Amino acid sequence: MSRSVMRWVLAAFYATAGVAHLMAPEKFLLITPSWVPFAPAVILITGLCEIAGAAGLLVPTLRRPAGLALAAYALCVWPANFKHAIDGIDLPWLASSWWYHGPRLALQPVIIWWTLYAAEVIDWPWQRRQVPQP
Repeated sequence: MSRSVMRWVLAAFYATAGVAHLMAPEKFLLITPSWVPFAPAVILITGLCEIAGAAGLLVPTLRRPAGLALAAYALCVWPANFKHAIDGIDLPWLASSWWYHGPRLALQPVIIWWTLYAAEVIDWPWQRRQVPQP
């Protein structure tokens, strides 16, 4: 799959997630760890950031910073994924099952890598940067 296709798929994923944060914040509050301050505001802001990041991935001059921000975001929301799994929280569109949670938790690093690769921050594993020879 080309970077361009990966970028568009990722942008669609993040835009959809951002809209979901804005349309149904109460569902995201259920999986937000209790130690997150101002959780409703955080959910609103993260939704807006997901939408902005998705758009940024598609603009060449913003692609790299958007990719870095979305990769950091994916790392920061990992605790919510753990809470969702450990507490067995059912969401209307997603039953609480380890058939979902196990792969979801394991694939979070892949989502981070995908974001960095699609944003042209990293090249690995398909391409190697050429190191200048002395």
